[in-house]
Amino acid sequence: MVRFKDNREDEIWLVDFYAPWCGHCKKLEPIWDEVAAEMFTSGSPIKVGKMDATIYAGIASQFGVRGYPTIKLLKGDLAYNYRGPRTKEDIIEFAGRVSGPLVRSLSSQQLFDHWQKRHPVFFVYVGGESPLKEKFFEVASELIVYTYFFSASEDALPEDVSVQELPAVLVFKDGTYYTYDEYEDGDLSSWVTKERFLGYIQIDGFTLYELAETGKLVVVAVIDSKNSSEVHTRLKAITHEVATGYREQFHRNFQFGHIDGADYINSVIMDEVIVPSIVVLNTSNQQYFIPETAIESIEDLIKFINDIMEGSAQAQGGDSFYYRVRRLLYDGKSTILSVFKTSPLLGCFLFGLPLGVISIMCYGIWTADGEYEPEEGELLQNEAIEQGDAEASDDEKEENDDDHHKDVNGDKESSKEHKGEDVEEKSMVEKKRD
Repeated sequence: MVRFKDNREDEIWLVDFYAPWCGHCKKLEPIWDEVAAEMFTSGSPIKVGKMDATIYAGIASQFGVRGYPTIKLLKGDLAYNYRGPRTKEDIIEFAGRVSGPLVRSLSSQQLFDHWQKRHPVFFVYVGGESPLKEKFFEVASELIVYTYFFSASEDALPEDVSVQELPAVLVFKDGTYYTYDEYEDGDLSSWVTKERFLGYIQIDGFTLYELAETGKLVVVAVIDSKNSSEVHTRLKAITHEVATGYREQFHRNFQFGHIDGADYINSVIMDEVIVPSIVVLNTSNQQYFIPETAIESIEDLIKFINDIMEGSAQAQGGDSFYYRVRRLLYDGKSTILSVFKTSPLLGCFLFGLPLGVISIMCYGIWTADGEYEPEEGELLQNEAIEQGDAEASDDEKEENDDDHHKDVNGDKESSKEHKGEDVEEKSMVEKKRD
């Protein structure tokens, strides 16, 4: 850390900003160790390090770290954010590209051939000093994190490359090249953003997120790469053929590719798609198009794309309030199912325990006895009943007292009678003795 603070501006650093509790950070850790070892072995001048952003929060905030993990290449006062796949090869390629000049020079055809073999997509400025060259350097400083930028003289280009007018900007990809036209293609930065992808690519979640910046509709062949049946391979071949063979007709508005499996597409459209099938995604407003009939030929796919361009194909989904609420519910459902699928016990604890407590509370509230307050008429009736019960008790008490007196008097009379009988009996006994 001391070396980083003291020498950062004089050295080039590739830094992983992480958090100890971050699962993605832990997954990146072994890959990052491989990156560091490869850089050291190759003798690269780039220093590789990692920083706990929860401890050194001030430094992380200084470099605009807002999530974990965040990979940045620090060169002088500049900080470049890495946004590619988290693989050793891609990270090392990013570091080598960004650590060098913004615009590299191509001085010969041999050097041009060398770079063309190593990189599937790159941009070249041809010509002398001009406003277009200044704009080209501005765009390079912005988009060097994604692709390579070069400058060359016309003599350094291959013989089969023909430049109609100088200065010019060309993109080399898909085994050919395309020239930037300011009147047809608009802003240079937007054009580079759209053209930095190959005409046909393999799509995943990260790539689809990046394609949203192009503003293009994405034609996706949803296939199962493990399934070698003709229906899967044919649909992929049809999509590839339309992407390459009809580029001039569709490349300004459409990006083509395939995705392995339907899980990610299902999460995007919140529905189930058939595998294999074609789905066209509008990543700018969350709309999508699905053909009414299966795509069986190149002509079918071309007709479907033309229907989308003409507005006759029905768009589904969107970013309206209804679909936002639906997205919220869908994501919540997916999260719950994912938790139960990966860890059933944890799912039962996280969701079952709170539901059980809430159920007990509701049951207690429902069955609790409340204080009963009788109405006015009912209260008078109850008082009358109580008064009547009291009077009845008094009467019964008087009757009981009378009965008690009677019983006492009767007992006295009975006692007298018994006493008289005893005296009479005693007198008779005495007479007999005489």
